[in-house]
Amino acid sequence: MSYIPERGSTHVYKVNKISKEEIHSMAEQCVYEQPPFCNAACPLKLDTKSMLKAAATGDFNKALQLYERIAPFPLILAAGCDAPCETKCRLKEVGDSISVREIERAVSRFGVGKKSGSVFKMYKKTPAAIFGSGLFSLMLAGELEKKAYPLTVFCEEGSPEEFLSSETEFLTEEEFESELMRLNQKDIKFEFNCDLTHTFFEEKRGEFTIVCASEKCAKAFFPDAVCDESLMIYEKEQLVMGCGSGVMAAAFGAKKAAVTADRLAQKLDPRNTRGDEGPAESKLYTDLSAAGSKEKIAVPPEGYTKEQAMEEAKRCIQCHCDECFKACAYIQHYQKNPALMTREIYNNTQIIMGDHQMNKPMNACALCGQCKVVCPNGFDMSRVCQAARRNMVSTDKMPNSPHEFALLDMLFSNEDAFLSCSQPGHERCRYVFFPGCQSDAIAPETVRAAYTDLCTRLDGGVALMLGCCGAIADWAGRTEMYEEQKAFIRSELSKLGDPVVIAGCPTCAKELREQDGIEVLGIWDILNEIGLPEGGKAPDRLFALHDSCGARGDAQTQNAIRTIAGKLGCTLIDTEYSSDRSPCCGYGGLTAYANREVAKEMTEKCLERSDAPYITYCMACRDRFAREGRESRHILELIYGTDAGSPPDISEKRYNRLRLKNDLLHDLRGEEPEEEITDGPIEFTDECLKMMDDRMILKSDVIQVIRSYKETGEAIEDGESGLLVCRERLGNVTFWVKFSEDECGKVTVHRAWSHRMTIQRRIGG
Repeated sequence: MSYIPERGSTHVYKVNKISKEEIHSMAEQCVYEQPPFCNAACPLKLDTKSMLKAAATGDFNKALQLYERIAPFPLILAAGCDAPCETKCRLKEVGDSISVREIERAVSRFGVGKKSGSVFKMYKKTPAAIFGSGLFSLMLAGELEKKAYPLTVFCEEGSPEEFLSSETEFLTEEEFESELMRLNQKDIKFEFNCDLTHTFFEEKRGEFTIVCASEKCAKAFFPDAVCDESLMIYEKEQLVMGCGSGVMAAAFGAKKAAVTADRLAQKLDPRNTRGDEGPAESKLYTDLSAAGSKEKIAVPPEGYTKEQAMEEAKRCIQCHCDECFKACAYIQHYQKNPALMTREIYNNTQIIMGDHQMNKPMNACALCGQCKVVCPNGFDMSRVCQAARRNMVSTDKMPNSPHEFALLDMLFSNEDAFLSCSQPGHERCRYVFFPGCQSDAIAPETVRAAYTDLCTRLDGGVALMLGCCGAIADWAGRTEMYEEQKAFIRSELSKLGDPVVIAGCPTCAKELREQDGIEVLGIWDILNEIGLPEGGKAPDRLFALHDSCGARGDAQTQNAIRTIAGKLGCTLIDTEYSSDRSPCCGYGGLTAYANREVAKEMTEKCLERSDAPYITYCMACRDRFAREGRESRHILELIYGTDAGSPPDISEKRYNRLRLKNDLLHDLRGEEPEEEITDGPIEFTDECLKMMDDRMILKSDVIQVIRSYKETGEAIEDGESGLLVCRERLGNVTFWVKFSEDECGKVTVHRAWSHRMTIQRRIGG
């Protein structure tokens, strides 16, 4: 039996880098982190989605606090907002958009914001001044005060009331009084009744590091001043200024001017490091099927009441893309969107030189490609994870532990249990039946029945090949081993005269089709062509059909299975995720070996679609479902009237392969098996067998440990239970066995466990 060498070191010996550009290109396909359309449309960067969510629950205080982040004077902004968010609202496609502006007004009226000012507030050492009044000066004063600049406002008005009333005639009396109170609470120094001439400006400007002015004042001070929309600065005089008209323009101009002030205060070029400013386009996908009421609540003349605002906010569907979260148990388990997962896996493979904490997540992906189908942009997480696995293997940073058992199982199938032979009476065969290693292990009687039928009804002879297609090595990222297995299968097919392969497994069919020069048909294609054998019949009840992830993108196979099910008389239930959208059972990508918790969740995700028994056409799916207690039958079992029964444990799977090989050697060639397959004088308790299956410990491993004990006599006695304990290192693993032995030498195994450790004997003190 082969063993896989442990990695030589944790250091990198080979370089197999994925470029940042490639990772960025992958991550860009995921739109999960894209802003909602309303957020993106707002030039002031209001988190509209969160504000509406808070308002919908009646938390107007939280909603107002969110609004105040972009609006130092929320009532003014709400009253004069142009509401570009409403034009981008997705609900507009199916009815009325959300009345965001009216909800903002209600939030500003009914909410209580954060108290401004604090005895612990730390002020900057950079004094700032604003010359002039109007909406821009008012909004900028609020922005600079929030940034803790010591601020002085010079204006022609004689009081705060007069300063506030400039260009705010659209406010109601109640709104005006509320905003006046808010203005008076801000830490702003006013100098009223100023003669805002160039001479006055020159007298005062030297006292301040940051100097700002309304457009009117700036042109009075410097007639040739030109307002730069992008920076709000008159460069010659380092004067931050405002331009444009209207509430939204003033608020947006004030935000840009405040950023410019920050850059100037730090003696930096105001053109650089400004972040994203203004509205943006969003690529977010949103499922509109969850949209509720299509019509907005009518707005009374006085504006929404609190209750009306809540009801209108509840219409918001909280735009987000979660198509992969809904479909994929793997993404649900880790609760990380694909873009974030991709970046973390990239860091794990390319940057981190110590503990690789993303090894387990990258190995838990089933590599099934469901995410690519359900994602509106076709993001393929399997591509990321498989590339990462190959990278970790090639740079000697991937431990053997996640995939070693599966790889050894593959080698067992292509060594000890491998069989390739022609149909008796045919020197060369037109076909070769390749049932797949999982079919050989789980349902050997079904394989025999299918092969016998094909030999009987197909002209030209049907050879047989029992083995693994090599998918396991591919999933594990073992490129060299995968190429070796492909070459081995290719060589064996060549020895048979390159017959047409009849695959009994959709994954095998997919793997073999990718090799040049191999013609592949599914057994389902053959049976649809020549007809079903007599005796096949489905039980008289409803079934749910599970499409194998190996058949994703293969409509011919999916349709062929449905045709056969119809011929058998099956009544199939249409499940939510089927055909190309079908989830993986948990075996694909070696998830069942690398992360059994995620694999179990994948199986449960498949089964939650229906309470009915399942029909599958992948033997691994049949096995996974049966292990979770759900009745499941492979389509070939229904066709040939066989029943694989309860799921075999991992040792039984290997024995099944060997027995199938030996039985067929006897039937086809008249050969007798070299050695009887037996456990010998060893018994296992039921509890121990369950433990061994769970821990992936084979009976053959335990038998070797006991044989070593019989040869050496080395064991220790457990003083508590009186049982003996022995151990032996096999390959990369040390196996421990706790057992009892009677007077006749018969051994009963009670427990077995293993560690990836080496024990060295020391003699002397």
